[in-house]
Amino acid sequence: MTVLVTGGAGFIGSNFVYYMLKKYPDYRVICVDCLTYAGNLSTLESALKNPNFAFYKTNICDREGIYEIFAKEKPDIVVNFAAESHVDRSIEGPEIFLRTNILGTQVMMDACREYGIKRYHQVSTDEVYGDLPLDRPDLFFTEQTPIHTSSPYSASKASADLLVMAYNRTYDLPTTISRCSNNYGPYHFPEKLIPLMIANALNDRPLPVYGKGENVRDWLYVEDHCKAIDLIIHNGTVGEVYNIGGHNEMKNIDIVKLICKKLNKPESLIRFVTDRKGHDLRYAIDPTKIHNELGWLPETRFADGIDLTIDWYLKNTDWWENIISGEYRNYYERMYGSR
Repeated sequence: MTVLVTGGAGFIGSNFVYYMLKKYPDYRVICVDCLTYAGNLSTLESALKNPNFAFYKTNICDREGIYEIFAKEKPDIVVNFAAESHVDRSIEGPEIFLRTNILGTQVMMDACREYGIKRYHQVSTDEVYGDLPLDRPDLFFTEQTPIHTSSPYSASKASADLLVMAYNRTYDLPTTISRCSNNYGPYHFPEKLIPLMIANALNDRPLPVYGKGENVRDWLYVEDHCKAIDLIIHNGTVGEVYNIGGHNEMKNIDIVKLICKKLNKPESLIRFVTDRKGHDLRYAIDPTKIHNELGWLPETRFADGIDLTIDWYLKNTDWWENIISGEYRNYYERMYGSR
């Protein structure tokens, strides 16, 4: 079996690559990544030593390049993680999000049609559903929740989902879609909340928190997400959407305070900054469908997952310190420096 993973040098994609190589030592895993700012080849250093792993530096919008990879590697399963994914960056410059997340998805599915695959899986996000009110903890996103996007990022992911559904219906392409809650864990790019707070706290830098930090997210440890996708691509029903949630709802401010406590840093480092435009209030996923059909449930409590995550960042300072420089440093100053 050959599994092609796009965006495999990014956060969730790289964790999935390592998960698959470990669980299926007889599988061949092909990684395609164009190594933009969030794609880091050093993340795949160990995988590159595995004879069952191959890496191609290619943009998923490059039709000719993608077709050449398909012709050579003949993948059985394609898992598309490749995406521009940071909401703030999508507000700054929407165009690259539309190009990568929509047109790139089209190129991948056209290649799947041209060369034949057993399963195309689209990794989506709970952000396509919009948000939930803070005063209704009884409400959750289900697969039947209407799409109601809030940012150019979520709009691009919702558009890709609709395109995947159309290819399934029009061309009988064997597709599945998963929509996950916020992931955290090793190799998380340090512009996102948890790794940003860990890195800044370790360097005694201010901890920028949007608004009052009251926004709620449902946190999913990345390995639990990888296990869910594994189940879907092997046993999920073609044409279906599966929500993947962590059952770990936390306010942003509570997470920041917890990280301060874990690292023995003062809460005086916290700085409340001007809120994000269109900032969603609450995300919460109901994963009943994937549990009932495939037996999946999140295994990692947030209290355990955050300890594992902090420990990883403490042991891998070179990885994230090399990232926090140059272009990212300039972006950080634009986002938080004057707010």
